[in-house]
Amino acid sequence: MQIFRHLPAHPDAPMALAIGNFDGMHLGHQAILHRLSEEAKANNLVCSLLTFEPHPREFFNPENAPVRLASMREKLELFAEQGVERSYVCHFDANFAAMSAADFIDQVLRNALDARVILVGEDFRFGAKRAGTVQDLRQAGFTVTSLPNVQVDGVRVSSTAVRQALASGNLIQAKKLLGRDYSISGHVVHGDKQGRVLGYPTANVQMHHDKPPLTGIYAVKLSSPDEGDLPGVASLGVRPTMKQDGKPTLEVHLFDFARDIYGQHVRVHFLKKIRDEEKFPDLEALKRQIALDEQAAREYFLNE
Repeated sequence: MQIFRHLPAHPDAPMALAIGNFDGMHLGHQAILHRLSEEAKANNLVCSLLTFEPHPREFFNPENAPVRLASMREKLELFAEQGVERSYVCHFDANFAAMSAADFIDQVLRNALDARVILVGEDFRFGAKRAGTVQDLRQAGFTVTSLPNVQVDGVRVSSTAVRQALASGNLIQAKKLLGRDYSISGHVVHGDKQGRVLGYPTANVQMHHDKPPLTGIYAVKLSSPDEGDLPGVASLGVRPTMKQDGKPTLEVHLFDFARDIYGQHVRVHFLKKIRDEEKFPDLEALKRQIALDEQAAREYFLNE
């Protein structure tokens, strides 16, 4: 998949284009991209996607914006898995926020991207003050498909519903909405080696956002390009026993594994929540709890 951080001055090929933020790439998003691929093949168009960074709600109200389900890199990885050929990441700033719906149609969709077929969600709006509608796109001559919301067990699939499931520790519900286990990807980096001191060395996975949608202790699988899928137990949180005012950290203790994976880009799949994060009176108490967490995670894999 080709990734573009700027819109081209002129298009080089007509496109089938999906537009949206696609946070989390849940089943609703996947339905749009599946239809996008079909339309691109049927009409001999480039299968393309336009998304925004930062999320518009982060730009307008950063303090109250919802937590991200995925970093931009994670979203791009998921787009590629869905068969998108080109992803255009549009920088959402004051100038872009002030662009009228008419200018968005002319400057972006027509002059920069030559979008012939456009795929969007049911509640899609665009342009300054969200004034533009699907009907405006159709009146401008585009072939537009607005896909209805997807339902799972009577629940509307949405990024908000996924966030709620993760925040409550309901990984089964999150998996239903996503169509896969929730995961976080990042490079394995050097940490403070406290896990090693406690007898439980960990892979410290670098996250690209400071507000993860879930916290606690989990049974996980870590997918490594060189090692495959490795079972383990993960801590995601601020480590209150170790630090005051720490930032969220993702640490994975892999079972029966001692090889060096520093620098690898890995993906951590969250399978079962074991408990919430808590502060212990001393390191010995923490160490005893880690042993219990490991036992609980191992039992999960034995019974899987």
